[in-house]
Amino acid sequence: MHRVISSSTFSRRSWLAAAGLSAFHLAAQNKPLTARDVINRIKQNVGVPWEEKTVDTFKAGNPDTTVRGIATSFGGTLDVLERAAAAGRNLIIVHEPTFYNHEDRTDGLSGAVFERKQKVIRDNDLVVWRFHDHWHRRRPDGILTGLVDALGWDKYQDPSSPRLFVLPPAPLRAVARSLRDRLSIRTMRVIGNPELQISRIAVSPGYTNGPAVIRWLERDNVDALIIGECREWEGIEYARDAMTAGHKKSLIILGHVPSEESGMKECARWLKTFIPEVPIDFLPSREPFWAP
Repeated sequence: MHRVISSSTFSRRSWLAAAGLSAFHLAAQNKPLTARDVINRIKQNVGVPWEEKTVDTFKAGNPDTTVRGIATSFGGTLDVLERAAAAGRNLIIVHEPTFYNHEDRTDGLSGAVFERKQKVIRDNDLVVWRFHDHWHRRRPDGILTGLVDALGWDKYQDPSSPRLFVLPPAPLRAVARSLRDRLSIRTMRVIGNPELQISRIAVSPGYTNGPAVIRWLERDNVDALIIGECREWEGIEYARDAMTAGHKKSLIILGHVPSEESGMKECARWLKTFIPEVPIDFLPSREPFWAP
């Protein structure tokens, strides 16, 4: 026996179904944005496969915490965490470690400084997540993109080799001063003849190991290499020996923070393109050194 459903009954059921579906969508839209949600969006938008073996993980706080605001910064320093909390930004996305070692291990940490940092995180419901490996792997590299924008060097960049730049020839001293002023660096260091005319420049922000410094400086198409930092007994000594041997090369050491900070400002700009629900700010970590 077939049951006959009247048009009015069908319409009423359709309306109820539609209302239920609308309520579902409304509930989804009103669902609080958690730190885990933000990171999942980053994974979906970064444009490279997500690697399981990575330091890009949560370092502190509960990933299911509701996000009130996001701050990006070079590192999760105590100063940055306190400024983020004061500004109402409880998800802090950093490029470098928060707990003084590459993997952010805390098992060997104790004492007043460590406890103070943990208290700030706990009392302000902060969540810290590191964005290092995949921000570098992104094409273009997010850190390099921010540095190039800060320097205004995009017109000099080699499209086929983004770390290479050809600038109008100028003395090393003048180029170094321009870098110092544009990035507001207090403690830049330079190896090379100040009057050396340079034009072909390689840029390697952050830490650059000794073998990489050697490879760059051995290239015929590189007059100067700009890095964030290097162990002084590795690439630095090679650069000094190259100068002594009469090679027309130079090395400019910006400092790790000044070389990568602009890349995390770029990160804040990028996040705003797909996370509209909460405010997003860049908080500079600031160069830690000063010269007497």
